[in-house]
Amino acid sequence: MPKEKLFIINPLSGGKDKRIVEALIRGRCPESRVVFTERPGHGEALARECPEQIVVAVGGDGTVSEVARGVIGTEKTLGIIPQGSGDGLALHLGISRLPLVALEEIIHGHTEKVDYATVNGRPFFCTAGVGLDAEVAWKFASDKKRGLARYIHISWDLWKGYKPDTYTIIVDGVEHRLPAVIVTVGNANQWGNEARITDRASICDGMLDVAVVQPFKSLEIPQLAAKLMAGRTHTSKRVTYFRGREVVIRRSAPGPAHFDGDPLWLEEELHLEVVPAAFNVIVPFKHKI
Repeated sequence: MPKEKLFIINPLSGGKDKRIVEALIRGRCPESRVVFTERPGHGEALARECPEQIVVAVGGDGTVSEVARGVIGTEKTLGIIPQGSGDGLALHLGISRLPLVALEEIIHGHTEKVDYATVNGRPFFCTAGVGLDAEVAWKFASDKKRGLARYIHISWDLWKGYKPDTYTIIVDGVEHRLPAVIVTVGNANQWGNEARITDRASICDGMLDVAVVQPFKSLEIPQLAAKLMAGRTHTSKRVTYFRGREVVIRRSAPGPAHFDGDPLWLEEELHLEVVPAAFNVIVPFKHKI
């Protein structure tokens, strides 16, 4: 694997001090460049324009997604040192959340060619969707506090007054109409923190997985949460699961959506499709995805 790498560090992700990670990188990979992002979109531009063939995102899912957007369409390879609050894509790929271990995995790992997906033309790499989790992501993005505990607090506050929408979901041309609290489309299997919402998803099968969480009572939350964390979401009686290459989601009005943890405001109709075997990523040695 080439020695020269570009490490792109988001200094703000996860509320973590990146100076320790920077020191680890400079000590272990002195021949490589380290650059800190300065604005939204900076990581994507750096990844696309750099001469290095290995580009490492150091940050959370938003940072990874941004850097990956700069890698797709090139022959470059993405590496990840997770430093976020969720780190969904890194966990799906088996990458350690310990910086030193993740760095060694980049040095000694192997390259796999994986899929990405798009929602209304915007690339995403882990999950995208609408419903309660998108509302939470929208509110969480503007909140001054970070971390899993704050995310759960916001989720509970919104859940108490939440009114589910009814969605038309078309998977490879087959139409389904369902009331739902959450509709998640996964290229990978999780939101982050091992919460595997599209638990059967593979990032290299040329397919998208759709988990539709139908209305449920508050008393059912512990059971749903247990299945989510155990990677058994598809077995819940409140979850309807689909798989396909192209997904259309229609809702009653424009509103929040999310992709790779970042919120955005989208139209009533979302069009999602997979781009198979589209870019290279480093995964830990002997790890199969």
